[in-house]
Amino acid sequence: MGNTYAEQVIRMYEQMRGTVPEELVARLHRNAEKLSPLGDKALQVGDRAPDFTLPGATGAEFTLSAALRSGPVVLTFYRGNWCPYCNLELRVLQSRIDDFRALGARLVAISPQSPDDSLSMTEKHELDFDVLSDGGNRIAADYGLLFTVDEAIRADYLTVGADLSAGDWELPVPATYVIGSDGTIVYAFTDGDYRQRAEPEDILTALRQHFSQ
Repeated sequence: MGNTYAEQVIRMYEQMRGTVPEELVARLHRNAEKLSPLGDKALQVGDRAPDFTLPGATGAEFTLSAALRSGPVVLTFYRGNWCPYCNLELRVLQSRIDDFRALGARLVAISPQSPDDSLSMTEKHELDFDVLSDGGNRIAADYGLLFTVDEAIRADYLTVGADLSAGDWELPVPATYVIGSDGTIVYAFTDGDYRQRAEPEDILTALRQHFSQ
């Protein structure tokens, strides 16, 4: 089996079969489908990307406008290290890091988790790109990605080990943007269904179309 995100998800489902109650899995899938329209409220192609400064996993600060002076930025929002889809996504992105860099792009991932948790994520998956902490989801809100988990399904989140009460049950819609040096968004993947993520090849295609010499 290959190394696309979609293929890795299929593999994950095969490995999880029988370990999680089917009724719980079905409820989570139904809820994920209902979340899909949330992405429609997010910033899209042609919008200006709001500037920000956030701490990275090691404490060093990252500023978007400063990074854009060196070339395009691939910005991906993820939910946290408790989310299996996020873990898969970041590993798949890491597998193509050399391809991103060959096109002059810098890969950056953002979640509401703490710098310590971001560091654990970085070390666990041997991530060789910026992993930032958006405490309070301030930047996610600026990009139109913030939502609150419905009270009706919070028990299911708790069952799978995702206690989000410390963050008031707020999460970012998983999203990926390609941002040009002028701050304009040239590619946007903003599906509220958290099982769906941008494929690295689609991101690379956008980079080639807009920034290849």
